[in-house]
Amino acid sequence: MDKPPVLADIFHVSKPIIGMLHLRPLPGSPLYKPSEISMDNIIEIAVEEALQLEAAGVDGVQVENIWDYPYLKESQIGHETTAALAAATIRVRDAISLPVGVNCHLNAGMQALAVACATGARWIRVFEWVNAYVSHAGLTEGIAGTLSRYRAFLHAEDIKFFCDVNVKHGSHFIVSDRTLVEQAHDAETEGAEALIVTGFETGQPPTPDNVQALSEHVGIPVIIGSGMTTENAASLLQYADGAIVGSYFKRDHQWKMPVDEAIAREFMDRVKEFREGLS
Repeated sequence: MDKPPVLADIFHVSKPIIGMLHLRPLPGSPLYKPSEISMDNIIEIAVEEALQLEAAGVDGVQVENIWDYPYLKESQIGHETTAALAAATIRVRDAISLPVGVNCHLNAGMQALAVACATGARWIRVFEWVNAYVSHAGLTEGIAGTLSRYRAFLHAEDIKFFCDVNVKHGSHFIVSDRTLVEQAHDAETEGAEALIVTGFETGQPPTPDNVQALSEHVGIPVIIGSGMTTENAASLLQYADGAIVGSYFKRDHQWKMPVDEAIAREFMDRVKEFREGLS
């Protein structure tokens, strides 16, 4: 089915690949130690890795505070996190020519949208747009209604909502009477502009069958959110409209390690071959 050109309008390429920028621990988080790595150092690393990903050929980058664990719920996140995330995002955006997105853990859509609005980011990732699941931080509920109204208040309709379905790192037993496709329809009906499908953990891919089912039964783009590799890229992109890649672009494919430009370049060469085969 024909889908809205949300991804094409942002990335101007078929089946875009978004590389992850995993910010080191930000001020206020338990692991933040300014004597070891200052805020200036955190930003320098993010900019350096953004430049590496751009050189490797990715189509966009997403900035997130993944090192701020154990995570707080949205209502508990302090202004220091929002400010630090904004400071890093604007420096990254100014350093590269790629579109930039924002994710704030955990399910902190209000903070992510505020950062995106202030920095010129083009999208935010929302882990739980509708329904609910049990995350590491406890019961995490959908924020579609609140976030949609906040975007209208900010006049920021150009910032798009990329929303997970059955997001990784949690239990979805409380909605287990609804299929993945039914939950995807919930998200689409409530205003999600792209859907993200993942495996159960970071680095684990969804099954091609799940990707195909979502792609065939929803009218908005479907993005792979975890586990894409050089080996499975073609099989997953056959059904998906794009992907977010984090761990695989890191040394030893571990998210805590630095970006490995050579790995990212090899991956993007494979994706470009796949795209050429579609034309």
